[in-house]
Amino acid sequence: MKDTGLSIRAYDEATDLHALSAIWFEASCRAHAFIGEQRLREQRRLIEERYLPSAETWVACLAATPVGFISLLGSHVGGLFVAPDRQGHGIGRALVAHALALKGDLQLEVYTDNAPAFSFYTSIGFTEVSRRTEDDEGLPFANARMRLTN
Repeated sequence: MKDTGLSIRAYDEATDLHALSAIWFEASCRAHAFIGEQRLREQRRLIEERYLPSAETWVACLAATPVGFISLLGSHVGGLFVAPDRQGHGIGRALVAHALALKGDLQLEVYTDNAPAFSFYTSIGFTEVSRRTEDDEGLPFANARMRLTN
């Protein structure tokens, strides 16, 4: 891990909601530009109102400042997001390692058009198990289902 002083702690809605929403939005605008900014703005409300409150979320912090997070629904990774200016410093790897230690195995879906994320997951040991041509909303954004076993 390149970032020293990184800590991972449980999500606290009272202090983390807006910071994680901002990380999600900024990272999504870069990684999922093919979806379109308007749709991402709509999804941001769902992230804040539904997904973060209902998931088991772990927050990566540097000097007590959130720089990334992983949200789990059981052993399914609902989201892994790192602030764009902090990517490439081992934060995503640390979050996945933390989640893997907790769950023993992990599954996720990644947009295949998000080549950097697909490459990242492959590089840390995830293997593709299937693909589908549409996302959860039936839109033509292909997804790969991947799995990592401890």
